[in-house]
Amino acid sequence: MNLVAQGPGATAAQAQELAGLSGARSVEKIGETAFRLRGAARRDGVGAWCTARALDFAWVPVDLRLADLRLVAMDMDSTLITIECIDELGEAAGRRAEIAAITGAAMRGELDFGESLRRRVALLAGVDEAALGRVYDEKLRLSPGAERLVAGCKAAGIRLLLVSGGFSFFTERLRARLGLDYTLSNNLEIQHGKLTGALVGKIVNARAKAEHLREVAREIGARREQTLAIGDGANDLPLMAEAGMSVAFRGKPVAREFADFALDHAGLDGVLNLYL
Repeated sequence: MNLVAQGPGATAAQAQELAGLSGARSVEKIGETAFRLRGAARRDGVGAWCTARALDFAWVPVDLRLADLRLVAMDMDSTLITIECIDELGEAAGRRAEIAAITGAAMRGELDFGESLRRRVALLAGVDEAALGRVYDEKLRLSPGAERLVAGCKAAGIRLLLVSGGFSFFTERLRARLGLDYTLSNNLEIQHGKLTGALVGKIVNARAKAEHLREVAREIGARREQTLAIGDGANDLPLMAEAGMSVAFRGKPVAREFADFALDHAGLDGVLNLYL
């Protein structure tokens, strides 16, 4: 078993100390602030030691190779990007706090996603269509390491799928900006330049996200073990379950407990460090 430790403040000295705690036979620097400890053993205290130093740690099979991956599926809001787009749109409606509270409850798994989405979108009725562009231009930011993750996947020939319970206005722009291969998201209804408070077509919920991963994997001939899913909340659990491996990025507790790996401190490019 290998132990990967990483985080913005990770140092070589910390890696050597961690090697002693875990009984690792060697330490390999794999990034500016990332280290792979080969031949580590799962020992009590390793997790607490890393947590106290704001380090992400992952027990990784020795044969986990990036070259074996064929498809990476990512959530959008609070995963690929730092914001929840619907909360930012709520600002334009003067209902941000109300919408954000519903978003939070849904991501923690306290509300059915479909119901929560309808309730939140209804609160956007009357918002100017131009607010979508303002959120994209002024508020939307990629998560740290996002571009490096995308570039690393492309270099390895891995297809990229963005599946979101958010909105196509944003997913399609991110698809063009980053060169993603596939997207799936919800469509806001717009009439006379204003949001109606309704959606067009079927709701992209947790099940739809997982089903789309399965469909794309089948289309490109990828086996389950050749797929990886990255998400942050309860709505991503079926997606994670469908994939061969899963990563909770800045995950809510329910996602962190479910995922194979968790990144609370490193950027999205930390995913690449989990693979040889």
